[in-house]
Amino acid sequence: MYFNLVHQDKKSKARLGKLVTAHGEIDTPCFMPVGTQGTVKTLSPLELEEAGAQIMLSNAYHLFLRPGTEVVKKAGGLHNFMSWPRPILTDSGGYQVFSLALLRKISDDGVTFQSHIDGKKHFFTPENVIGIQSDFASDIMMPLDECVHYPCSKDHAEVAMKRTVAWAKRSKSARGSNNQLLFGIIQGATYEDLRKACAEELIEIDFEGYAIGGVSVGEPKNLSYNIVNFVSGFLPEDKPRYLMGVGLPQDIIQGIELGIDMFDCVVPTRYGRNGTAFTSEGKLTIRNFPYVQDFKPLDSECHCYTCKNFSRAYLRHLFNTEEILGLRLVSLHNVHFFLELMRNIREAIRQDKFDDFKKEFLSRYNNQDAGGL
Repeated sequence: MYFNLVHQDKKSKARLGKLVTAHGEIDTPCFMPVGTQGTVKTLSPLELEEAGAQIMLSNAYHLFLRPGTEVVKKAGGLHNFMSWPRPILTDSGGYQVFSLALLRKISDDGVTFQSHIDGKKHFFTPENVIGIQSDFASDIMMPLDECVHYPCSKDHAEVAMKRTVAWAKRSKSARGSNNQLLFGIIQGATYEDLRKACAEELIEIDFEGYAIGGVSVGEPKNLSYNIVNFVSGFLPEDKPRYLMGVGLPQDIIQGIELGIDMFDCVVPTRYGRNGTAFTSEGKLTIRNFPYVQDFKPLDSECHCYTCKNFSRAYLRHLFNTEEILGLRLVSLHNVHFFLELMRNIREAIRQDKFDDFKKEFLSRYNNQDAGGL
């Protein structure tokens, strides 16, 4: 039993779960800070633990290029290499099939990548991508898949979906007898019949969890929500559900309401590095002039190291003098904010008060401008 459904909210699909991995248990719904290259940018593993992170995400494609699979394997796996003791989910590189469209060529056999670093060509197959992640010894592996852009013709979406299913079968056959979990990824663009067919075929193959991919790739928000709602209706109750690459607070809350258990996104640290903080009253752009003599914390309700020790005025000073500490402190706050949001959501679900929490949080977060982004 690697996943236990603990409680279902009485008024929505929101649910509490416990996901058990080789490196510890994860309370769901959860948010995974993104450490693409084996690090969550600017933050140490200790800071992530103190913020309450139970799991983080790394990217097999990027780590395969640098430092290379052999280095990580010789280090004793990714956990030892980066000194992170808790669970790790490794993405397969499937998103790079999407994002590096000019540097790759897809066939039914796999994907030929031209490295964005040195131009060297590499050939990824479903089998060797599983092999790479096995060498990394991550707790949760993702299979190679094909994500398409929006808008996308149905013919193109169908080819990509069928290829994703075929690669999923090959991925499962290639996995060893270790204790790593393997999730299937549901594709099909915005076409409900393709999404349904993909979900049903992946469920028949039988994975430890199911991810919804190909969302938030340019489509309108309401269409994204419709896709998630539609697909979640086909997913097993006793398996974790992962919405890939979605991470703004309002989108996370909407996803949880639709029954999603796991989220990841670069938003907290990317926004932090650019001087934008997430607060209980909305986003705050710390570079802005109004904060020159504002000696309040970023968020008066936050108990992170940044908010307990530094003012908006000081953080603005750090950004405007290009001091590295500024982007570290705002990134740390943002990660803490997202993880605290998940803790509060889990408690609301436990008390069957998720709907009340959602309304209260969004009324403040959406209706008040904390900094003008």
